[in-house]
Amino acid sequence: MLELTERIGDVNSTGIDTSEILDNLILPYELRIRGRLRATTETNVDVGLFLDRGPVLRDGDLLQAKTGEIIRIRAAEEQVVTARIENGQPLARLCYHLGNRHVTLAIGMDEQGAYVRITPDHVLEELAERLGATLMHHTAPFDPEPGAYTQAGYSHGHGHSHSHDHDHGHSHGHSHKHTH
Repeated sequence: MLELTERIGDVNSTGIDTSEILDNLILPYELRIRGRLRATTETNVDVGLFLDRGPVLRDGDLLQAKTGEIIRIRAAEEQVVTARIENGQPLARLCYHLGNRHVTLAIGMDEQGAYVRITPDHVLEELAERLGATLMHHTAPFDPEPGAYTQAGYSHGHGHSHSHDHDHGHSHGHSHKHTH
């Protein structure tokens, strides 16, 4: 088993030639958040991840083994919902309301325009439609935004507290007042 122990960035930030990459490791989002994992690459090489906790593996990230081999991470195709909405204030409003619910989401732009991509959830889908989005259920790579608490590939927990009330229907480790 190849032991992957070091995050070395991506092809663009490291200057590593693609010919130096041994293989690709294709993982869904739920496995890219883990620092410890056993998996198999595209060409059936057994690998073990022994990484620092915290940073999510992004599509295109490079990992190096103790023995020097380099493996590229690829976001797997998985079930997603892509919400298409007009760029500008409608897109900002949709992102705000989803973000206010602590939803993991990807924001993008392609030849069809602006979109927000989430994992399937009927409540969030209904919210997106009420805000004017058109939804498409399909499979695609899910590589969500890393979040405001991630910088230069490293993250820290969201464990802060505020001294005011939190009034909506889920619980987490901090509080602030919202009116819904």
